[in-house]
Amino acid sequence: MATTRTANTHWTGSLMEGEGTVELASSGIGTFPVTWASRAETPQDRTSPEELIAGAHATCYSMALSHALAGAGTPPTSVDTSADVTFQPGEGITEIKLTVRAVIPGVTAEQFAEFAQNAKENCPVSQALAAVKNISLDAELVEG
Repeated sequence: MATTRTANTHWTGSLMEGEGTVELASSGIGTFPVTWASRAETPQDRTSPEELIAGAHATCYSMALSHALAGAGTPPTSVDTSADVTFQPGEGITEIKLTVRAVIPGVTAEQFAEFAQNAKENCPVSQALAAVKNISLDAELVEG
């Protein structure tokens, strides 16, 4: 069954001087302020499209990795993923760095590396972001 999620943005003013809000409408969990400065300079208690993409990518990656591991009979104890999305004004998103630390009983470092890479290539958000030229992965199996 397909699902659709919705976010809404309201923007006023020009790009440089304007401001807006992004509402996570499907979940209803919040509305967050955005500005050009919070995107291109410092967050200043506001979010950005790149931070939202980072959250989506880290979550999707963790889900894909956990699913693949469980399907192989080695469900993880824990998976902690962060995504750093780099935005360069005038160029766009230039890099995404995924960092994952996982506790998985019964999996060797080599097996984990294969699962980690496969999740990077096949999670739906990674596939949606395929136009980003540099998506790197730093994966480490942690002793539990």
